[in-house]
Amino acid sequence: MKKFIIDVTELYWINGDMDDPEDLCLHGHAVAYIGGEKLEYDCTVSATALYLLKTLTEDHIIHEDNQMLPCCGHFYIPDAKLENIVISGCDKGIDWTVRHNGSNVILTLENGTEVTIPLKKYRQEVYRFADKIENYYKSCSPKKLSEDKFDHDGYIAFWNEWHRRRNA
Repeated sequence: MKKFIIDVTELYWINGDMDDPEDLCLHGHAVAYIGGEKLEYDCTVSATALYLLKTLTEDHIIHEDNQMLPCCGHFYIPDAKLENIVISGCDKGIDWTVRHNGSNVILTLENGTEVTIPLKKYRQEVYRFADKIENYYKSCSPKKLSEDKFDHDGYIAFWNEWHRRRNA
C-alpha cells in the first residue's frame, strides 16, 4: 500500500454546477490516505492543490496556517509582483504537517500518525492531484475576472504561483 495518496471526486463550483465562469475556486470531495489513515472532506480543492505544491519545497506545520483540506477560500491576497498569494478562508478543514528530511518528507497527522515518503514519490502524487485540478479548470469556460484590481490580481497571482511551482 502506498503511504500517501490524494484524490478528488465530485468536482464542482460553489453553486453546484459543473461550470461557472465567475467562480474562481474549485470544490470537490477530497480523500487523502496517509499511512493507514483515511481523511476525507468536501473542500476547496484548488487551494488544496496549491498548498500541496508549496509543500514540495516548504514545510507546512499543522494548525499554523491554512488547512491542507480547507473548507473555503474567501479571497486571494497577492504579493506586489503577482508571484505568490495567501488564500484567506475560515478555520474549518483538515490539516497535517509536512516536513522535509533530506530526500524524504514526513507527514504527521493530528492523531500522531507519522509516515515517511521519498520526496520523489510525494512529488509525483502532488503533481497528479494538481494536474487533475488544472485539467478541470481547462475543461470549463474561461473565467470572467473581476474588474476589481485586488480580485483580478489575486487570481493572476494564484496561477502564476501554481505554474511556477508545478513547472519547477
